Amino acid sequence: MANLNKVFLIGNLTRDPELRYIPSGTAVTTFTVASNRAYTLASGERREEACFVRVVAWARQAELCGEYLSKGSPVFVEGRLQSRSWETPEGQKRSTIEVVAQNIQFLGKAPKTVSEAVPTAGQPGESAREGSQVAGESQAADLPELPPEGELGEAPF
Repeated sequence: MANLNKVFLIGNLTRDPELRYIPSGTAVTTFTVASNRAYTLASGERREEACFVRVVAWARQAELCGEYLSKGSPVFVEGRLQSRSWETPEGQKRSTIEVVAQNIQFLGKAPKTVSEAVPTAGQPGESAREGSQVAGESQAADLPELPPEGELGEAPF
């Protein structure tokens, strides 16, 4: 039987991305994307709900996200789902599901001045993976696991 683990998200960052470096020197950025869904009930009442998804980006792609994204930034994220589990110092078992980004496109407007210009990989509509060998799909599978959730901060849900 065939398997597919692929995620496409468009939404806005709920807060500024958190850029860190693991001991080996590899950059890792985490952020949460809020994606809205609007629908109408049979009664005609219109409803809207938000889904919050944690995203992890690695290497050069992580550095670009940390530098050019901020709370409210619109992004398109392409990646794969990854589940992790760990035990807290108090002995509680925890788990989470997150998206490991393989491609991120910044959907916001470009800076107005040349001195604020974003590198080609960060221009709206262009991939942060283009021109960057370290952010490709094959390298993402070889990167180390993230530390336990408690060391990265809690998800907003």
